[in-house]
Amino acid sequence: MSGRLTQVTLRAFDAVARLLPGRSSGPEHLQTGRRGEEEAYFHVRRQGYVIVARNYRTPRHRSELDMIGWDGEILCFIEVKTRTARDLYPAESAVDFEKQRDLSKVARSFLRKTHGDPPCRFDIVSVYLEPGRDPDIVLFKNAFRMA
Repeated sequence: MSGRLTQVTLRAFDAVARLLPGRSSGPEHLQTGRRGEEEAYFHVRRQGYVIVARNYRTPRHRSELDMIGWDGEILCFIEVKTRTARDLYPAESAVDFEKQRDLSKVARSFLRKTHGDPPCRFDIVSVYLEPGRDPDIVLFKNAFRMA
């Protein structure tokens, strides 16, 4: 129940913030991405994940890990892809080999800072925020291997 309350509260704050005068929250595509990550966060929490980090970056790599969390005993590195329309290619197809390689480098950096050698995997969450519709969220577990 408290997760649902938090989600409703965040959406209410976002709605109020859009009404207030002042600077914009940045380009529209970045706002869409942030909203998609919020939707994905609450989705994976409902699936039982325990999120331990969000937007994890290292100074030595280009990419960031959108979320890192535990799905039972497995450490998951989660990439979120958000779209406002269903084009020719699904959102998850944007995680190409180069992106997988970059995410793997950041994941290795994170793993060097953890104790032990936990089993891990990469998941992708596709979020479609189409106007006039509820968000459509698809979780792809074990979407790719460490590159």
